[in-house]
Amino acid sequence: MTIEIEVVATSSLGDRSYLAHDGRVAVVVDPQRDIDRVLALAGRRGVRITHVVETHLHNDYVSGGLALAKLTGAVYAVAAADDVRFGRLPVSDGDEIVLSDQMRLTVVATPGHTFHHVSYVLHGADGPVGVFTGGSLLFGTTGRTDLLGKQHADTLAHHQHASVRRLADLLPDGAQVWPTHGFGSFCSATQSDAPSSTVGREKTANPALRLEAGDFVAQMLAGLDAYPAYYAHMGVRNAEGAELADLTPVRIADPEELRGRIDAQEWVVDLRSRKAFAHRHLTGTLSFGLDGPMSTWLGWMAPWGAPITLLGESAEQVAEAQRELARIGIDRPAAAVTGAPEQWADEERRLGELAVATFADLAAARAGQSPHGLPPADVLLDVRMGGEWQQGHLDGALHIPLPDLPERVGDVPGGVVWVHCQSGYRASIAASVLARAGRAVVHLDDDFDTARSAGLVVAGEQR
Repeated sequence: MTIEIEVVATSSLGDRSYLAHDGRVAVVVDPQRDIDRVLALAGRRGVRITHVVETHLHNDYVSGGLALAKLTGAVYAVAAADDVRFGRLPVSDGDEIVLSDQMRLTVVATPGHTFHHVSYVLHGADGPVGVFTGGSLLFGTTGRTDLLGKQHADTLAHHQHASVRRLADLLPDGAQVWPTHGFGSFCSATQSDAPSSTVGREKTANPALRLEAGDFVAQMLAGLDAYPAYYAHMGVRNAEGAELADLTPVRIADPEELRGRIDAQEWVVDLRSRKAFAHRHLTGTLSFGLDGPMSTWLGWMAPWGAPITLLGESAEQVAEAQRELARIGIDRPAAAVTGAPEQWADEERRLGELAVATFADLAAARAGQSPHGLPPADVLLDVRMGGEWQQGHLDGALHIPLPDLPERVGDVPGGVVWVHCQSGYRASIAASVLARAGRAVVHLDDDFDTARSAGLVVAGEQR
């Protein structure tokens, strides 16, 4: 029988989980919290899940591994050195897990992303097929090494370099590489440079295999930027063991409750697209559209445990957001409302809109013109991350990374604020934060590369 590898992608968090099967039995690698997707896939393929394995205690999402193993009766494998509060099959370097007469896994210790990280080499009847690498060997990069604390980053980076080289030495060039991170997750040192890869390709593309240890470590550590604040809670939750996510419908708030939550400046989140939000929204609400990585930025910016109310066009939109948030441990939103802004408004809570502009409009405004009746650009605010800023920014811009903005609104000078990011999504969030604070805002909903190509970008750090 042929071994099949099924990818279960979670693009909003930039991760992949896997279901590997031989047509009869299956192993699931690094499952996300919403395991119904995996169960449905196994059902479609007609296979029985007998094993669930984790490469490491994840920092960027709550694992569904324990719940999946309990529900299916599967064996749950977690590194023996990890201190966890639940029963599991403890695995260590060199262990073998027999899945069927067609498939088996061998465990390879690959510390670096975490101290106890392991990878799993998948063997078929004719030898190794590939390796599930978690946060170790990624496509053209590796997992970052500072998530357990900056004090460990250098040590773990050296481990990462050695681990990747060990995998390259153990496996043939044709072996497939199946990482968990690298597709947008902040767990990656940089993002993947290809949609798929092999050990042979990585030998020519991956810095860990091209650079000596000292150069690799220096390059990695110099390139690390901030990562989401909610990561601090993920490892702890995964060590405790998460139960099955509760995805039953969120309680619907009445108009009086909604008004009270907005007046209290709670996190009342509009899930519609940023264009829809700019056109018309309920004043005092925040734009975290499902057309972008909503859960990453909301989980990063909202204080942990703060009540979150979801505003969606439909029950389906609210349910999608609820699923996204459950993946990062925000189990139950406080309330929800569905419909259109016109239905949410009342005599005390009015509708608002955001002015929207392009970088061409900004250039015109700076030249003293008033394109499309837009207000003057008194303040230009850049809410990209530090690494993006250092690679080039607009002359005269104020830099406040988006996650810092709620606590630094007072640092933004008076006047009309034109706010931008790299593509427009984060700028919409920032614009809604500023508007809620009573500031006049213009949302630059444009690709930063257009500013670069127009010669508006200057290089070097400037604050």
